[in-house]
Amino acid sequence: MNPLDYQAPANLLEQRVIAVTGAGDGIGKEAALTFARHGATVILMGKTVAKLENVFDQIADENLAEAAIYPIDFFGATEPDYIDMCNRIEAAFGKLDGILFNAAELGDRTPLQNYAIDTWQRLMQVNVTAPFLMCKHLLPLLRKSDDASLVFTGSSVGYKGRAYWGAYAVTKAAGENLMQTLADEEDGTSTVRANSINPGATRTKMRAKAFPAENPSTVKTPGELMPAYLYLMGRDSKHLNGSQVDASSRKID
Repeated sequence: MNPLDYQAPANLLEQRVIAVTGAGDGIGKEAALTFARHGATVILMGKTVAKLENVFDQIADENLAEAAIYPIDFFGATEPDYIDMCNRIEAAFGKLDGILFNAAELGDRTPLQNYAIDTWQRLMQVNVTAPFLMCKHLLPLLRKSDDASLVFTGSSVGYKGRAYWGAYAVTKAAGENLMQTLADEEDGTSTVRANSINPGATRTKMRAKAFPAENPSTVKTPGELMPAYLYLMGRDSKHLNGSQVDASSRKID
């Protein structure tokens, strides 16, 4: 069964608490809404409160399980902020059943020789260090779940570097390694599993920034990816750990 063909039960994520980073826009927004429509209580994370409030209101308007908003600037956050995140989620929910790591920045499309160090460091912080610190401090809550799933949003340039993709490609490769390392460490020791998905060309603002001349109608919408995201977040993928789901070519490695 290919994850893009998955047909999720309506109650797939009932009683599950799932955090989504970058939940205010694009794939993160679509995933947050989709998870809520399948029963999850969603923790909406991101730096733009107005966007998170918009998603919160959409969930409320559909009479779904009440979401929570957790504003955070992943560039400015320090380790104590992630300790506080863990404490607040534990106080509110007592556990955590899943995290979708979706927040990321694109940076500059330029040769490495011309790459600005401040942009490089910003992407390392947002795209790599933030997911690492979330994993580090939220693992105790994830281990309280009967079936915890971590889903990393990857990229083709994270599989193989490509000219002019700079820090974005490097951080996406690091994200794949972080996922695999965590999956290997948790394998057989807890119920926590970690996998990644490469969405491929998708109609988002980041895609438009990277390919400004592209006709957006020629690439898939975030909604078309949701069967795969539901599959990885739900119980039917319990056997997968450390896997890379390539939605651009419909492969699983």
